[in-house]
Amino acid sequence: MGSGKLPKQVCRPKSESQSKFIQDRISAVEKNFGQMCDTFSSYIRKTARLRDKGDQVSKDMMAYVEGETLNPSAKKQYTEFSQNLAAIQDYRNAQVTRLETKVQHPLSNYGLKCKHTKADLKAAFAARDKETKIRKKLDVARTKGDSRQIATLETDLQRASVDASRTTKNLEQQADKFELEKLQDAKKVMTDFVMIEMGFHAKALEVYSQCYQNLNDVSVDADIKAFRSKMRPSNSSTRMTMARSGSTSSTGTYDDTPRADLQPGVPTAGNQPARRLPARPVQNGNMLDDDDEEEEEESEEDDEESEEEETDDETEVETERTERDGNVQPSLAK
Repeated sequence: MGSGKLPKQVCRPKSESQSKFIQDRISAVEKNFGQMCDTFSSYIRKTARLRDKGDQVSKDMMAYVEGETLNPSAKKQYTEFSQNLAAIQDYRNAQVTRLETKVQHPLSNYGLKCKHTKADLKAAFAARDKETKIRKKLDVARTKGDSRQIATLETDLQRASVDASRTTKNLEQQADKFELEKLQDAKKVMTDFVMIEMGFHAKALEVYSQCYQNLNDVSVDADIKAFRSKMRPSNSSTRMTMARSGSTSSTGTYDDTPRADLQPGVPTAGNQPARRLPARPVQNGNMLDDDDEEEEEESEEDDEESEEEETDDETEVETERTERDGNVQPSLAK
């Protein structure tokens, strides 16, 4: 009997510590995986909202392009840009679907797995508690010396010990299986997450490169030239019309009446041609204006005055010579 009590004292603390260890591991997995599931759910929702905003940007760009009529280069390239941006959102939608299937759902299933493992742990605790109760009753019966009760309790204890050993062994196997599945599932979930992100970003980078090429192919010079050609012809045509009307009105001021001296039977003063307005002088191929004419006339008057003064001087000199000659001749005669 004494030899049967030693295993009881040794095995019991080991079973309790083992159960506590398993229980702590299950609780930690339930907490951490639950937190990761919530975080990934939020990540997926925000990615879906980003997809929707991307679709809205594509629609806004297409609406802008449809109303554009003056920039042919921008219209063509922005149309392709909007289509490529919409294609990226299609890839993002596939990303959202795959994240829900391969990341969120496996993590959410761990809540149920943890519950099942905890239920098995409770069954193991119940079997152990049953064994402990029967062992206590057996000790009391041995103290009283009731042989019939002792035999019954020993049979029950043996059966409870077998059940406790079996449930404990099953619990160890289940805990080992749970830990293995947790490691494998965590690795697979994170690998799937990375592969999904890499696939999306690889496709998105390819299409974003096309978007960049579309933006690079927008010819600002050609578009601004088209805009200016659309804006300026109306003003230039107006100026041309005004110039033409001005030239027509200026040509219309001339008198188209035939000359009187050329008409038969019309008397004229000595058949002299009609007086015409003097033409404006031209200097170096340019017609002089009124101020230039006045300056020209003043210069001519100055020239005439100087010539008259020179003539007067020459006349005085001739007179003096004549007088001297006259005085000299009488003296010679004497």
